[in-house]
Amino acid sequence: MKENLIDSSVVLFEVRCRENNLKITPQRTEIYKELLKAKDHPSADMMYKRIKKNLPNISFDTVYRTLLSFSEIGIADIVEGYGEPKRFDPNIHDHHHFRCIKCGNIIDFRCELYDNIEIPEEIKKEFYVTKRRVILEGICKNCSKK
Repeated sequence: MKENLIDSSVVLFEVRCRENNLKITPQRTEIYKELLKAKDHPSADMMYKRIKKNLPNISFDTVYRTLLSFSEIGIADIVEGYGEPKRFDPNIHDHHHFRCIKCGNIIDFRCELYDNIEIPEEIKKEFYVTKRRVILEGICKNCSKK
C-alpha cells in the first residue's frame, strides 16, 4: 500500500479507536500498519509471526484479539475460512474475493454486477443486509500449472 494511503488509513484507525474508546497503543498501531501492508488476507497466526519480529514480547492472544477488535470497529473485515482459520482484510471498501481451493490464496476483485446483486425476498423479510460480498472459489493459475 502506498505511503499516503497508509497515512490516511492510520488516521481512520485513530478516529475509529477514539470513537470506540480503544486506547491507541503501540501494539495496536503496529498490528494495524502490518495489516495494511498485507496483500494476502493473513490469518492471526500469520500476523503474529510478522508482528513478533518488531514486537518480540507480544502474545498471539493480543494479536488475535486486536484483529477481532479491528473488525468490530470497522477498520478490517473478517474473511471466513470455511473450516480454516479466519483471515483478515484491511480493505473495507466494496469488493469481492476469489479463493483458491488448493493453495488458499485469496485475491480481491471488483465487479459492479456483484455490488448490485439482488437480495432474495425471503432474506429481505427475515434480515437486514448490511454488506454484499461474493466469494468465488476455484483453482488459481499457479496451482493449475502444477
